[in-house]
Amino acid sequence: VQLQAFGGGLVQAGGSLRLSCAASGFSFSSYGMGWFRQAPGKEREFVAHINWSGGDTRYADSVRGRFTASRDNAENTVYLQMNSLKPEDTAVYYCAAGRRLIVTATRGYEFWGQGTLVTVSS
Repeated sequence: VQLQAFGGGLVQAGGSLRLSCAASGFSFSSYGMGWFRQAPGKEREFVAHINWSGGDTRYADSVRGRFTASRDNAENTVYLQMNSLKPEDTAVYYCAAGRRLIVTATRGYEFWGQGTLVTVSS
């Protein structure tokens, strides 16, 4: 199993980035996919979830309306479009795959990627 997140970088406040996460080694289309982030000195926190079909999404209050999760099951890839970025969005972003009922906590996911760093300057 492999989840590889990429697309992070340095962006000014108000800017946009799109993260991608390429999956392999498991039945991607049958898994819900989550995005989490971890800022220095803080716990990993839920950002977004998209269900197996892409028909249902959930977001943390802090990113709702600014971030959009999507997926392409034909390409085994999940995306996180991040708009109107703020300095407080600075963190390492992780993608994860899971089929458990809980989707807003790390225990809901079985497989994790290595993370990609997003830095938002003020």
